[in-house]
Amino acid sequence: MNIIEKLPSLTLKQRKIAIWTAGGILAVMLVGLIVTLSVRVKMLDSAVQKVKSTLQDQYDIDFQTSEYGFSGLTTVAFKDILLLPSDRDTLARIEKMSVSVRLWPLLFGDVKLGRLELVNSKVTFVKKDSLSNYDFLFSKEKDVAKSTNEEGPTNYAALIDGVIKQVFFKIPRDMELTNFEASYQDDSVFQKIRLPVASVDGGDFQVELYLNNHDAQWNFAGFVNPDKQQLQVEISSEKKNVELPLLRRKLGLGISFDKIMFDLKSVNRVSADSLTLAGSWSFDNLSINHHRLSQENIVLPEATAEGMINIGSNALEVDPKSTIRVKEFVFQPYIKYIPKPDKEIELSIHTGQFKAQDFFDAIPAGLFESVEGIKVQGEIDYDLDFNVNLKHPDSLLFSSKVDDQGLKIVKWGKADISILNTPFTYRAYEDTVLMREIILGPDNPNFTPLASIAPILRKTVLNTEDPYFYEHNGFEEEAFKLSIITNINEKAFKRGASTVSMQFVKNVFLNRNKTMMRKFEEILLVWLMESSNQVSKDRLFEIYLNVIEWGKDVYGIKEASAYYFGKLPSELNLGESLYLSSIVPRPKTGLASFDYTGHLKPWVQRHFNTYGSIMNRRGQLTDESVPGNYGFYQVVLEPNLRPARPKGVVDTGFVERDPQHEAMMREMERDEIRRRNLLERLFGKDSVSNEAQ
Repeated sequence: MNIIEKLPSLTLKQRKIAIWTAGGILAVMLVGLIVTLSVRVKMLDSAVQKVKSTLQDQYDIDFQTSEYGFSGLTTVAFKDILLLPSDRDTLARIEKMSVSVRLWPLLFGDVKLGRLELVNSKVTFVKKDSLSNYDFLFSKEKDVAKSTNEEGPTNYAALIDGVIKQVFFKIPRDMELTNFEASYQDDSVFQKIRLPVASVDGGDFQVELYLNNHDAQWNFAGFVNPDKQQLQVEISSEKKNVELPLLRRKLGLGISFDKIMFDLKSVNRVSADSLTLAGSWSFDNLSINHHRLSQENIVLPEATAEGMINIGSNALEVDPKSTIRVKEFVFQPYIKYIPKPDKEIELSIHTGQFKAQDFFDAIPAGLFESVEGIKVQGEIDYDLDFNVNLKHPDSLLFSSKVDDQGLKIVKWGKADISILNTPFTYRAYEDTVLMREIILGPDNPNFTPLASIAPILRKTVLNTEDPYFYEHNGFEEEAFKLSIITNINEKAFKRGASTVSMQFVKNVFLNRNKTMMRKFEEILLVWLMESSNQVSKDRLFEIYLNVIEWGKDVYGIKEASAYYFGKLPSELNLGESLYLSSIVPRPKTGLASFDYTGHLKPWVQRHFNTYGSIMNRRGQLTDESVPGNYGFYQVVLEPNLRPARPKGVVDTGFVERDPQHEAMMREMERDEIRRRNLLERLFGKDSVSNEAQ
């Protein structure tokens, strides 16, 4: 029921009051409109001058226009606009521009664009040497930064809400761009994009974007509603495999796609401290190439994601109900990030039962070459819980579990694990250079069966490299934790968490390209190898001891024992075994451990104390002859490998001082400390002898 219908029920006096009130309001609005129209030219002049002074004072940019004025009630038109950074190339040139402001929102203090029209516009980004005409875009205004810091804790919900409003308020309901061009130029490249015609009509838009002279064409289509802050856009490429411009040259990153769709469905302001963004995205044939990820193009034929991002006053999270689908593989990740005060990251994935083949079919082509073509049967279930405070990484939570009892390998991919049970040829590389080929079988006179290798050598290597090799399924969770903690504390990659199985897979099956994805491929292949139970632990360890590097051009335990000590692998004693285990992480530095007499330098004794003590406490030396210092003084290098006797040295107590060796010693000591931390976690602190401290 409206006001007019209610008027008959009012008394005469009440009706007069209502009429006079309504008339008064209309009169005030009319007077306001008349006053506004009478002074709007002055207001426009003032606004233009303010823009000019702001650009000049804060960014050193000269704003010029040959003519400006009102065209209609709320439309302002400009001609010949120039943006000229001081002593730099022209940034922008616009022949004609008209912009209107929506009147109704303006009455409530919101400046929202109604219509925007641009004719013959050019935006040019130029960089010469280290100077550019756009560097002001990346500079921070001091007063703004100062006021932000004084406001206290950042409210991320309010901050992002403000950014969203500003962006949508600047999007017009209607827009017409004619002959728009933007270009980038530096000392070696020139790229430009052109929009012959671009329009927004009542929120619907369709744009054709060209790269250079029709080198590529991308089509934009969709709908935008600035009031409801909704945006739907679909971007498609006219040509196949056309990379986005500049990314390859600037970042070494190549990205191409057939189609990408993004849909921001709603912005829900729950409260001043809570904001939720709901939407979805999808793409067809997305191709990514970067040398840090993979040497090949990573191609995702199709993928979709749908869900919500929740933003609080001090945290951002992907809602646990959000879903990612790659082909038939579907999972729901939970991600939470707390930026302040300590930067905390939480991640969890709980897949429930799913078909294992769906997972392998979903792996993008070019990502994990070793498993391409694999066929499996059965269902698996994976659970991951991860939480770390980057200021206090020792409180790290890491739990990774997979239920793969029903998994069966029907056909291996390019990495055929089944060949390990037969003689095969191993290719030893140094970086990407092939050093030699080693036959793993009786045809190689240096191949040594596990039973012919001294048991004490096997024990020392496992204690150094992988104490629970025979118990775990390829991964040692505690080692993963310590690796992450150490690397966060050191702010650099200082240690990995490789088990013997992981080192084995890396050396035997994977390429030499050191990429981030190769580590994930290594983990994936180890899981498949261990869960298949097709190769025994003894066979894996046997191959490992016959292929690992023990020195410059020294591969396998038979070569190592003969090279350093003139012995067979079966003849090695405790001290020699402890020494050989100590150089596995740094095989080429092995000879640096000896002085000119052929005996070990004092700083190597730390390794003997640490691991000899642990083996003793674990009962691994029961059947061994254990001399003092775990055989440290019984290790004697072959005479032909000893360094020359230093000039003027008479007594054998002389200790050489070499800067390179000193640096190596310090690094080894730091590594021993990190190893001891892991051992304390694995065996308990009391199991690590005080001798090792």
